[in-house]
Amino acid sequence: MPVRDDAATTPARRLAALIEPIAGQVYFSPECHARYEALGFGPSSGMAGKVALPNGPAYFTSRGSLLGQVPGEVVASAFAVFNPAAVVPSVTFGWSITDAPTICAARDAGAIGQLERILGQAPEGIHHANELVTAMTEALRPEGRPLFAGLSSLGFPDSPIGRLWRATDLLREYRGDSHTAAWISAGLDAVEVGLLSELWWGLPLKSYIRTRAWSEEELDAGIERLSARGLLDDLGTGFSEAGRALRATVEDRTDAQMARAVAVLGDDAGELFALLAPWGDAVRAAGGYLAAGAGDLARRP
Repeated sequence: MPVRDDAATTPARRLAALIEPIAGQVYFSPECHARYEALGFGPSSGMAGKVALPNGPAYFTSRGSLLGQVPGEVVASAFAVFNPAAVVPSVTFGWSITDAPTICAARDAGAIGQLERILGQAPEGIHHANELVTAMTEALRPEGRPLFAGLSSLGFPDSPIGRLWRATDLLREYRGDSHTAAWISAGLDAVEVGLLSELWWGLPLKSYIRTRAWSEEELDAGIERLSARGLLDDLGTGFSEAGRALRATVEDRTDAQMARAVAVLGDDAGELFALLAPWGDAVRAAGGYLAAGAGDLARRP
């Protein structure tokens, strides 16, 4: 899940917030959307301000291609937080018009294309940044992390911007896989963790989670389960003390799983963060990523 800048209170969380617009811009890249449309997918699903939103089937299929040409059920399992009822038919459609290597190549080209358009081919400091982010990825292990493992199998693009994007995407997927492990081990399901995450981000219940395609009935049932566990307040609209503590524990356990990567940085953490921050700001300013992170989609009409 995305990490909002205002929640970045640990080095691991700060790293996640800074790489988010650089890695996550692939989902909003017009260059990607055009390539997917050329393969037979629909166009961008609309605009959030000046940010082009992804087409659903293209999103599930392109990101799912990191796993190989697998059934939609496998993609839904790896993505974890989306309703399989939306994922499975989207991926089935995707494999009816393209294959994993083709759409994965389109994903790479489109993501790199947007970053080169916004940042240039070799912004100052990128070679040092690449040394650091690549070293972090090399310290991480793949077990139990399907999206990270699949992405690792692709190798690194040749260009400086391509290497930066691949390394940050690897770190992003590693944290995402780790986050899934953390909330599963806390006894939460996809709807429940989505609802608790909304409260964690300061959003109302049943707002951002709607982008994950769960029905009203499924959301209401999730709220009932959380209330029965004592994780919501008496009104069923906010955290109980136990709920806030549990959601904090999930994030702390996710941070702990990033310890190998953070340890590699050592005293260079501040230098890397200083390089990444303006690049991420530039991507946001150019409409390559949502202006304030995860909460933006929740506030759309």
